[in-house]
Amino acid sequence: MSAVHKLITDHLEIWTAADTEKKSGRGRVSGSANSVYGIKKLRELILELAVRGKLVPQDPNDEPASELLKRIQVEKAKLIADGKIKGGKPLPEITTEEKPFKLPYGWEWARLNDFVLNIISGGTPSKNNSEFWNGDIPWASVKDLNVEKFLESTQDFITQKGLDAGSKLAQKGDLIICTRMGLGKIAIAAMNVAINQDLKALKVTSFLDIDYFINFYGTLKIIGSGMTVAGIRQDELLQYCIPTPPLAEQHRIVAKIDELMVLCDQLEHQHNNAAEAHEQLVSHLLGTLTQSQDPDDFNANWQRIADHFDTLFTTESCIEALKQTILQLAVMGKLVRQDPNDEPASELLKRIQAEKAKLVAEGKIKKDKALATVSDSEELFKLPSGWSWTRMINCAKQITDGEHLTPERTTDNTKIPLITAKNVRDGSMDYTTTDFVDFDVASKCWNRCKPEPNDILIVSVGATIGRLTMIEDHRDMVIVRSVTLVKPLLINIRYLTMALRSPSLQKTIWAGVKQNAQPCLYLAVSNNLPIPVPPINEQHRIVSKVGQLMVLCDQLKSRITNMRRSQQKLADVLIEHAPTR
Repeated sequence: MSAVHKLITDHLEIWTAADTEKKSGRGRVSGSANSVYGIKKLRELILELAVRGKLVPQDPNDEPASELLKRIQVEKAKLIADGKIKGGKPLPEITTEEKPFKLPYGWEWARLNDFVLNIISGGTPSKNNSEFWNGDIPWASVKDLNVEKFLESTQDFITQKGLDAGSKLAQKGDLIICTRMGLGKIAIAAMNVAINQDLKALKVTSFLDIDYFINFYGTLKIIGSGMTVAGIRQDELLQYCIPTPPLAEQHRIVAKIDELMVLCDQLEHQHNNAAEAHEQLVSHLLGTLTQSQDPDDFNANWQRIADHFDTLFTTESCIEALKQTILQLAVMGKLVRQDPNDEPASELLKRIQAEKAKLVAEGKIKKDKALATVSDSEELFKLPSGWSWTRMINCAKQITDGEHLTPERTTDNTKIPLITAKNVRDGSMDYTTTDFVDFDVASKCWNRCKPEPNDILIVSVGATIGRLTMIEDHRDMVIVRSVTLVKPLLINIRYLTMALRSPSLQKTIWAGVKQNAQPCLYLAVSNNLPIPVPPINEQHRIVSKVGQLMVLCDQLKSRITNMRRSQQKLADVLIEHAPTR
């Protein structure tokens, strides 16, 4: 077994335990879209070992790379003499500072230019000329280079006129390298293809294994320059220094990389399958809690979870699922026991209506439009004794949205913050990205709608509809149309906030969203939302219990996050001590 195989197999738990967030990536270095941090680092290590000559043993019978480079020079000289390529400007000798590590015997440092027979830059035909586009010539830009190895298709096509007017044609087998907008992207043209100005097409000598170069390119930390978009110049690209093995060793290195990457793929596939199965199991078990038919059924289902709690709740996503279940259980009346001595919710709702009638008589609020009671078909679940379904407007003295015409804004942070959907976070307010309005402008806005402490703000326009928070500070603010304001009345504000954040209510909110060009939650839908209302004393008990459980969830999540970071650091340490030098 090779040293690298041993490095992988002896530390499987470290590579697969060091998990990461789900991010998309490209190629072997990045791994799949569900890349595991430890395995991603392992892929990087394999490539690093490869280009340092530590992945496969050297063979003293191999022709040294110095002879290989001589034969390339002879090949280029003949092509120049035959008029098939142009002779380029000689590049400076490679300095000691440009050599980041010592090479094995038989290897040589060479510039990319030493292997390139020809290089072309692309271009973009005028978009205003319809005769240049929608032809039969594939035309590649940066977006087409999101491939593992071969460029086999493009999103756009041009005509022969378009090619003649503003692009260049790369040949099948050419190496396509991005030098702007997507640095690090590289592919082999699987067909003749036109390219745009962000790409270079390199015809490379057969004395360089193209797969070896692509693997080497994956180890580069490319940093571009430029005022608007970072890029690298052609002369910079051609001056890259390549650690060059004998040709036979190049082939052996590529074969070994392929073998080890397959092993990494298998590890990653097994890990991701196990993680997916784990999440499905947690989701199923949590679902049994909300579907429990009676207290005995609930206790049995909870005991099943409690017996395996330490093995079930081991990821941040599982903790988030647990939080959502807690909210759902809370609004279903399954989180705390009912007290038959509590005044029923129906009495609370009567007092709310009496208070609203008084406020209407005093001219402080407008009379609500009469709404039908919540029908049996609208009830999201069965409520315990003493609870009642009602419309959200019956829990508030006012539900309205913000300014329909955005008031004149300023960046003066001594003025009044202007709150839009982006400032309403999940359970908090973000004042760091607000614009501001003058006090006189704000005063006019407040005549219709003034947010105050203990009000609820709900995002009502865009992709984050339903995200909400309770206002807990005393700063003045003005809201715009993308935010709905709810002013609760006599109900426990934290309970109402909790109910609106529960999975069943969030689903109902989205069911009422108008899917126009931009999703919108209209006030009529907000007013009509069915709300499960417990007795007021039970509301207080629910809020207290949820608060305690959420603190425990956050503590558990923090421990899991710290554990994951420790596992990542352990993987990093293992990489640092690998035999790369």
